[in-house]
Amino acid sequence: QLNAKLAAEEFRDTIKQINAILAKELSNSFRWLIFGSLFCCCTLGCSLLPVIFMNKKAKLSLNKFLDLENQRLYLKLGLKWRLAKAKCNSSSLLEYVLLIEFSPIKLLYQPD
Repeated sequence: QLNAKLAAEEFRDTIKQINAILAKELSNSFRWLIFGSLFCCCTLGCSLLPVIFMNKKAKLSLNKFLDLENQRLYLKLGLKWRLAKAKCNSSSLLEYVLLIEFSPIKLLYQPD
């Protein structure tokens, strides 16, 4: 469905930037998770709080990037990227997925 609306290079560049953001944020989060797990009993679970805040930071930075990309390119093409929660197929857990929504392009030359 994206073939006629979006160049493959633009899609590839956006996905590469999203993956770079996630790789940076998740590597830091994994280190803190290991550290927090080691000292969880001593701190009554408070050592896991940095992991929670880092996950929120990752979501915010990804949403910020998607908003910038939408404003720069995708809204003009009638597309909108967003981060959404979805249920996993195999369990009742939730995961975050990237959604591309299609919207009709408003023509400037048509009267209201």
